[in-house]
Amino acid sequence: MMKKRLLIANRSEIAIRIIRSAHKLGMYAIVFRSDKEQDALYLKFADEIIDAKDADDEKPIFLNQQKIVDLAVQHNIDLIHPGYGFLSENPDFAALCIANNINFIGPSPELIRDMGLKTVAKHMAVEAGLPLVPGSEGPVANAQDAKEFADKIGYPVILKASAGGGGRGMRIVEKPETIERNFKAAYDEALAAFGNGDIFIEKYLQNPKHLEFQILGDKHGNVIHLGERECSLQRKHQKIIEEAPSASVTSKMREEMGAMAVRFAQKIGYYSAGTIEYIMDEDGSYYFMEMNTRIQVEHPVTEMITGVDLVDWQIKIALDEKLTLKQEDIKINGWAIECRVNTEDPQNRFSPQTGFIDKINFPQNSSVRLETGFLSGSIVTPYFDSMIAKIIVHGADREDVINKTLNALYNFNIIGLKTTVPFCIAVLKHPDFINATYTTRWVDKVYTPDMLENEDDEVIAALAATIMYASEYLQLQGDIPAYKNDALNVWVLNKRLNY
Repeated sequence: MMKKRLLIANRSEIAIRIIRSAHKLGMYAIVFRSDKEQDALYLKFADEIIDAKDADDEKPIFLNQQKIVDLAVQHNIDLIHPGYGFLSENPDFAALCIANNINFIGPSPELIRDMGLKTVAKHMAVEAGLPLVPGSEGPVANAQDAKEFADKIGYPVILKASAGGGGRGMRIVEKPETIERNFKAAYDEALAAFGNGDIFIEKYLQNPKHLEFQILGDKHGNVIHLGERECSLQRKHQKIIEEAPSASVTSKMREEMGAMAVRFAQKIGYYSAGTIEYIMDEDGSYYFMEMNTRIQVEHPVTEMITGVDLVDWQIKIALDEKLTLKQEDIKINGWAIECRVNTEDPQNRFSPQTGFIDKINFPQNSSVRLETGFLSGSIVTPYFDSMIAKIIVHGADREDVINKTLNALYNFNIIGLKTTVPFCIAVLKHPDFINATYTTRWVDKVYTPDMLENEDDEVIAALAATIMYASEYLQLQGDIPAYKNDALNVWVLNKRLNY
């Protein structure tokens, strides 16, 4: 029997992650080489590489659905895994794959479309008995209608793109006189980002928590949940630290919220991996927010505490296999935290950093799972997302995993670009995180850049540069081996240079 040919329509660490599952399941893993990232690390793990030749294209290969499918047909692809981002929640792409007899690893195009339209998803959630934040039942026609609705439910309110995500097409309105300006800004941004300017309105919860329940469903009606993740630590409406389980969810709440998630997925006939997203108010009330129809960036924390390989199951479900896991089989073991390492400057409004990574050293520990698409010498381009790695840590309990995660972050070193690692360290040491009282507003209301400032920063940076240059000089003299980022041996250099 010939091996199935699985094309990964994605890049970086998620491509490597999917390749790992493809090989485990005896499949042939194929990836694209983009002209915008010709020497990417993920290419080294694939069984076959398709040159995308997208240098002159308006957008990279990962956003060009027709070209992806055309190349897939030419290379006899059996299945396509979209990863996350890019086209992973594009119903037209899923439909195009199916129309060309390619198995799309994910739910049906119809489900992707319905769940991508927040107003439609919320209507279906209500039918399944899930609670909703007070808000409009559908898009509001204009700014005046939005104002009238806001007057009824009270300020602050939030305007959201019906077809949106990632914080785009979203505006918080504190007072009536700003609603017209914010409505126009949200509409214009949503139209540009999604081709759909529909805006709906909700009561804005001022200090909420963001919780999500991981589900798995097969094509035979079986659905289970794998507990929750807390994703409240966000900047610019995008997650940066996630943990599982959540310290804010009791066993009783987990059972109730998980059962609702399963009921909803069963009612809509959902299959594949997915997440039901909830927002929780300060009084413990929780509401359905949306459903994501793909694997999540933070899926490893769920894998760490349940032992269930979500990507394996995505692929097996696409091949029509039945879930062999029952709800009673899912046990939560310990605690896990994921820190996203983005090349951003947390002291300058998280502005993206691009360029050459001179040296990078990742933590090595049995408690640490590292997902990355970058090594020393890699180039971070402006064409893609700024995330270069995920550091995922498992511990016996929450206190244990916080300590282990801090240790892992202290053992991460990079020369060449700024990252969010110092920010993650500051967060994990802050009383609000330790006490699990942080909310989605924490970065806006509590975080200040001086939390990261260290009077020794400039001295440390100068010392690191001196060590590197001194090492390279001594190497040229044939005196010591080449400088290595994982061993900044100050003592040896001091001895050799008689400092």
